[in-house]
Amino acid sequence: MHTHATAPTQFIDAGGVHYAYRRFGTPSAVPVVLLQHFTGGLDHWDPAFTDGVAASREVILVDNAGVGASTGETPQTIEGMADCIRDFVDALALPSFDLLGFSMGGMVAQAYAKQHADRIRRLVLVGTSPRGGDPTPFGAEVAQRARGNAGEEEMAWLFFGHSDAGRAAAARYWQRRHARTEDRDPPSEMPTILAQVAAGRDWLAPHGERFADLARITLPTLVANGHTDVMLPTINSFYLQQHLPNAQLILFPDSGHAPHFQYPEQFVAHLDLFLA
Repeated sequence: MHTHATAPTQFIDAGGVHYAYRRFGTPSAVPVVLLQHFTGGLDHWDPAFTDGVAASREVILVDNAGVGASTGETPQTIEGMADCIRDFVDALALPSFDLLGFSMGGMVAQAYAKQHADRIRRLVLVGTSPRGGDPTPFGAEVAQRARGNAGEEEMAWLFFGHSDAGRAAAARYWQRRHARTEDRDPPSEMPTILAQVAAGRDWLAPHGERFADLARITLPTLVANGHTDVMLPTINSFYLQQHLPNAQLILFPDSGHAPHFQYPEQFVAHLDLFLA
């Protein structure tokens, strides 16, 4: 059975895009599709997290259009990115799946769920915000650090708790993330990054009454975040739980934007309970 480090990169054509993806884990009737953060690709996931999920079900990682090894032009709206995911899962002929979105991927997951909830069994939103959510008060520093080539120090500040324990967890994540040495995903290039920036700015504006569109997502949803998310403030996770009709919320202590990378074993345990 392949793992995060050994799963080969595969490609499938849909809607004029050559999508890069990887499938691995325990064969299951309902796989889980994982959608990545701003500038992130297949190799930005934490293997401790993905392999933990893959111990009990099949995992599918995908690069959206224009990201990493996927071809095509990156949409400048979150809804456009969700249309790409629609094309991708249709091409794979997935009748039903669980969907987990992290950060910008969580925005895409919401946009997809608003239109195609009948395809999703359960939804997981990690370190993300609803359309019209609160912007970060650390915008200038986030913009300086959140680059396609962000290093260990930048990722520690952006994704983890700022305590000694948080920094130590970031260092462990950084080592795990680079364990794969062959068939690595290329970094996203500037046109993709600029398109993602435009999509993120557009997501800040509500469509109609603020948060009213979340009522359309009625499927079981798990919302998770860290205690202090400097990228997408943690209050946004509370907004999601309050306005999604069937959502539960978990906040992890002494942590930031990526609690599933800081506490991978604990997060997977919660996730397994929810998905089961």
